Amino acid sequence: MVRWTPNNMPKSGRCRKLPLMDVETIRKIRVFHESFPQYAVTPLAALDKLADRLGVGGIYVKDESGRFGLNSFKALGCTFALAAFIAGSLGDDALDFSYNRLISPETRRKLGDLTFYAATDGNHGRAVAWAARQMGQKAVIFMNKGCPPARLEHIRREGAEASISDLNYDDTIRHAAALALKNPGGAIVQDTAWEGYEDIPERIMQGYGVMTLEACEQMRDMGYGKPTHMIIQAGVGAFAGSAQGLVSNLYSNDAPVTFVVEPDAADCYYRSALRGDGETVKVGGDMPTIMAGACCGGPNPPSREILQK
Repeated sequence: MVRWTPNNMPKSGRCRKLPLMDVETIRKIRVFHESFPQYAVTPLAALDKLADRLGVGGIYVKDESGRFGLNSFKALGCTFALAAFIAGSLGDDALDFSYNRLISPETRRKLGDLTFYAATDGNHGRAVAWAARQMGQKAVIFMNKGCPPARLEHIRREGAEASISDLNYDDTIRHAAALALKNPGGAIVQDTAWEGYEDIPERIMQGYGVMTLEACEQMRDMGYGKPTHMIIQAGVGAFAGSAQGLVSNLYSNDAPVTFVVEPDAADCYYRSALRGDGETVKVGGDMPTIMAGACCGGPNPPSREILQK
């Protein structure tokens, strides 16, 4: 059974976070990604038989299985977030950085050794580990309880120190953040935000925007102009807010109709929309779900603002 509700949350006032997904900024971030030797545009797969069955003009799926060799879009956000953190530590702008500058001996000499901490149930942690390794830095990854050992091994193969905790996802984030705070060279890298911690999550959202920009340009090149509907998943919602923000800026008042989908055991966006007064509803407990990567109990505030308004 699918439960759904329209977004009736209050929309008064301008969206303060929409400028994060400015189209020209995302295009500059794509130039940053293009400097990586592993970067390639991922396919937009056409589901022609399903489209015929449903009687629609076309259904397309952005296939991220080949992104940076990681089977996930997550590295788009993590590479830019780590680059932004490194650039900020050196007093520079991440948009002026490239892969070669990040790995240069001069950058390493000025920067010293860093340790990037993250909590994950799979893809995010693997992406942080991969990005840190590309930049010659260390990663420490904590997985929430119930994560399969195979995902742990994927992360360890990227050179990270990784373990499975006995905590749920949100408590694992708090544990990782506390350890990062104790390390003078440590930084927590999460795609969710909280008071006093928004810069890295927002940079992750901007990195994710490259995928949506690619998909919109691919649809244009296929002769469709723009999508009429967009279906996006939400865990904490960083990708969902990123995608909605990008299309809202790209298509202005003619943006596609958006469906945000999440597992019923971790349905913080659904419950918040159902409440309808603009207040956030969080989900606690173990949140059992087969939807890997979406077992998250609380919305990412910058994304939630974009999705709400």
